[in-house]
Amino acid sequence: MNAHDWQVSGYTHRRELGSGASGRVVLAVHDATGTPTAIKYLVGKVGDDPSFRAAFRAEAELLAAIDDPHVARLYEYVETAHGAAIVMELVDGVSLRQMLRANGPTEPESALYVLKGSLLGLHAAHVRGVVHRDYKPENVLVTAAGQSKLADFGIAMPIGREAGGSVTGTPRYMAPEQWRGAAATPASDIYAATAVFYECLTGHAPYVGPGLIDLRDQHAHAPIPTDAAPASVHDLLRQGLAKAPEERPQPAATFLDWLETVAAGAYGPQWEERGRSRLAERAALLALLFPSHQPSDGSTAVAATVLADDRGRAWGWGRKALVAGGVTALLVTGGMSYSYASREEPAVELAVEPGPSTPVVATPAAEPKDPTPGPTTPTPTPSPTATTTPSATAAPTASVTRTPTATPSRTPSATPGPLVSTTPPPPPDVTAPTLGRVAASPQTIEPAGCPYGPTSSTVTATVDDDRTPPESLRVSFRYTVGGKTSTVAMSYTRSGHHRGTLGGLPVDRSTPRIPVDVTATDAAGNTAKPVRVYVSFQPYCTPG
Repeated sequence: MNAHDWQVSGYTHRRELGSGASGRVVLAVHDATGTPTAIKYLVGKVGDDPSFRAAFRAEAELLAAIDDPHVARLYEYVETAHGAAIVMELVDGVSLRQMLRANGPTEPESALYVLKGSLLGLHAAHVRGVVHRDYKPENVLVTAAGQSKLADFGIAMPIGREAGGSVTGTPRYMAPEQWRGAAATPASDIYAATAVFYECLTGHAPYVGPGLIDLRDQHAHAPIPTDAAPASVHDLLRQGLAKAPEERPQPAATFLDWLETVAAGAYGPQWEERGRSRLAERAALLALLFPSHQPSDGSTAVAATVLADDRGRAWGWGRKALVAGGVTALLVTGGMSYSYASREEPAVELAVEPGPSTPVVATPAAEPKDPTPGPTTPTPTPSPTATTTPSATAAPTASVTRTPTATPSRTPSATPGPLVSTTPPPPPDVTAPTLGRVAASPQTIEPAGCPYGPTSSTVTATVDDDRTPPESLRVSFRYTVGGKTSTVAMSYTRSGHHRGTLGGLPVDRSTPRIPVDVTATDAAGNTAKPVRVYVSFQPYCTPG
């Protein structure tokens, strides 16, 4: 059996999402639970290299501990004599970067909602001792329901670990101490999340210097920009972007409490629902980029992941996407991790440093001038996730190194043993959907055939589920009139709601008030507890 034919047992492949020099990505379903997943199969030198597998396993163990609805889950790392694979949660949505490029800045409520979800995801990582270190719009995924998930822990590190003299991250979102190569702390993630919050509000990052040296100096010394943002969030920006890490609100949960107070005071108690709903509308406009979307011609666009050889000292990888209909899977070393995410932004290809005296120089691309480029015109950004050392020379340069961290306690033999799984397969889906706001309009109807008053009411509901996308949920309502019980299936709308019609009823004087029970069932068969609304039913027609 060759590596390409090998499949992880217990999963049924649906279709290939992409392939390249280091592997291929398939959409698959976990047989026991029906959970949709993305499986990345490692092939060639990537899958055969023992040191790579050792470091990759160690990172997988670290990330598998983060089990939170606001973080894209790593389910399983599997090894056999035939190959290695990573099983990830399939996030059916698009990246925040794609949304900002397609539609420009968000409404304040949506920006606050994104920041809230991000702080929840970062808090889940921080309490488990992990610092993300690369929070940016590319790594925030937004589903059709408007929910956000944090992805790509490719350069994540345990809290307090020293950076070893290197500078790692994405320049436009790196905190001042991150530029100095300081130890990893949650304060750096809070800084990056606030920078992305600013970008959601304004359409651009807080600092957009033309080169690495300019960006470093701006993050360290330039005034914190607030003028382009609503006055109600200026204090959030000033605190989250504070130059000194100890001046930022910590932990993330503390910042979250403050955010909710500010948001409710400025935009009212319904700010969160409005923000989520508008994000859902933006995501719906990009539905063709969702992983669940099947290309009409059945084709798969492919681009290779490029590996750079350092003549036997270490393997190093640049970042080039494995693209399939707008979906990308990235294999990253430096944190030796894998992430599955929807991406649009192309990556700058960086090579391993040949030696200490001959650094490879990479100049970051210019800030894009057109915020909405066409699908065939990618817009590069300054040095995405790269290990950079700012130079003192006049030209902005980066010295790039990609040396995997050794893992002494995990050194497998060159020939892997039988199946080794560092994490269990996806747990059974036992969580029922959550029904949000349920409403009926109008709230009073008349019998069928009445010529003046309304004879039907539209029932709407918002529904969320931890695994099943909202458009795949089975949502319905039941009602009883004249002793007869009926069930009406509700359909998913582009606005992120489910909708159904109650009406065309015969005259019934015994039911002046109709109880309408709305419920939802996910793909695993879990059913939500019904939520009830009432519709008044007049036994007569409105006089003309």
